[in-house]
Amino acid sequence: MPQIRPITDLRNTTEISELCHARREPLFITKNGYGDLVVMSIEAYEEMVETSETDAAISEAEKEYAADGVLLDAREALSSLRRKHFG
Repeated sequence: MPQIRPITDLRNTTEISELCHARREPLFITKNGYGDLVVMSIEAYEEMVETSETDAAISEAEKEYAADGVLLDAREALSSLRRKHFG
Protein backbone atom coordinates (compact mmCIF):
# COMPACT_ATOMS: atom_id res chain seq x y z
CA MET A 1 0.00 0.00 0.00
CA PRO A 2 1.55 3.33 -0.98
CA GLN A 3 2.49 5.78 1.74
CA ILE A 4 0.83 9.17 1.31
CA ARG A 5 1.80 12.08 3.53
CA PRO A 6 0.97 15.79 3.60
CA ILE A 7 3.69 18.24 2.64
CA THR A 8 3.91 19.48 6.24
CA ASP A 9 5.43 16.10 7.20
CA LEU A 10 8.55 17.05 5.24
CA ARG A 11 9.57 19.15 8.25
CA ASN A 12 10.58 15.91 9.96
CA THR A 13 13.27 14.88 7.50
CA THR A 14 14.68 12.09 9.67
CA GLU A 15 11.33 10.31 9.87
CA ILE A 16 10.75 10.70 6.12
CA SER A 17 14.23 9.37 5.33
CA GLU A 18 13.82 6.37 7.66
CA LEU A 19 10.41 5.59 6.18
CA CYS A 20 11.73 5.71 2.61
CA HIS A 21 14.68 3.45 3.44
CA ALA A 22 12.62 0.98 5.49
CA ARG A 23 9.85 0.52 2.93
CA ARG A 24 12.07 0.75 -0.20
CA GLU A 25 9.22 2.33 -2.15
CA PRO A 26 8.19 5.88 -3.08
CA LEU A 27 6.50 8.15 -0.57
CA PHE A 28 3.80 10.34 -2.10
CA ILE A 29 3.53 13.91 -0.81
CA THR A 30 0.29 15.86 -1.10
CA LYS A 31 -0.28 19.59 -1.09
CA ASN A 32 -3.79 20.86 -0.38
CA GLY A 33 -5.10 17.32 -0.83
CA TYR A 34 -3.57 16.79 -4.29
CA GLY A 35 -0.50 14.84 -5.34
CA ASP A 36 2.56 17.10 -5.51
CA LEU A 37 5.84 15.22 -4.97
CA VAL A 38 7.36 11.78 -4.78
CA VAL A 39 10.24 11.06 -2.39
CA MET A 40 12.29 7.86 -2.38
CA SER A 41 15.63 6.50 -1.26
CA ILE A 42 18.58 6.47 -3.62
CA GLU A 43 18.51 2.66 -3.58
CA ALA A 44 14.86 2.54 -4.62
CA TYR A 45 15.51 5.12 -7.35
CA GLU A 46 18.52 3.22 -8.74
CA GLU A 47 16.51 -0.01 -8.73
CA MET A 48 13.69 1.71 -10.60
CA VAL A 49 16.10 3.14 -13.20
CA GLU A 50 17.80 -0.24 -13.68
CA THR A 51 14.43 -1.95 -14.18
CA SER A 52 13.41 0.71 -16.68
CA GLU A 53 16.66 0.33 -18.63
CA THR A 54 16.28 -3.45 -18.69
CA ASP A 55 12.70 -3.16 -19.90
CA ALA A 56 13.78 -0.75 -22.65
CA ALA A 57 16.57 -3.11 -23.79
CA ILE A 58 14.17 -6.06 -23.92
CA SER A 59 11.65 -4.00 -25.86
CA GLU A 60 14.32 -2.94 -28.35
CA ALA A 61 15.46 -6.56 -28.80
CA GLU A 62 11.88 -7.67 -29.40
CA LYS A 63 11.44 -4.95 -32.05
CA GLU A 64 14.66 -6.01 -33.79
CA TYR A 65 13.53 -9.63 -33.81
CA ALA A 66 10.10 -8.68 -35.15
CA ALA A 67 11.73 -6.64 -37.93
CA ASP A 68 14.19 -9.23 -39.26
CA GLY A 69 13.48 -12.48 -37.38
CA VAL A 70 17.17 -13.25 -36.92
CA LEU A 71 18.32 -14.86 -33.68
CA LEU A 72 21.97 -15.23 -32.73
CA ASP A 73 23.47 -18.21 -30.96
CA ALA A 74 24.39 -17.07 -27.44
CA ARG A 75 27.77 -18.85 -27.40
CA GLU A 76 28.78 -17.34 -30.74
CA ALA A 77 27.60 -13.86 -29.74
CA LEU A 78 29.45 -13.93 -26.40
CA SER A 79 32.57 -15.31 -28.03
CA SER A 80 32.47 -12.51 -30.61
CA LEU A 81 32.03 -9.90 -27.89
CA ARG A 82 34.96 -11.32 -25.88
CA ARG A 83 37.22 -11.20 -28.95
CA LYS A 84 36.10 -7.66 -29.80
CA HIS A 85 36.43 -6.16 -26.33
CA PHE A 86 39.05 -8.27 -24.58
CA GLY A 87 41.38 -9.20 -27.41
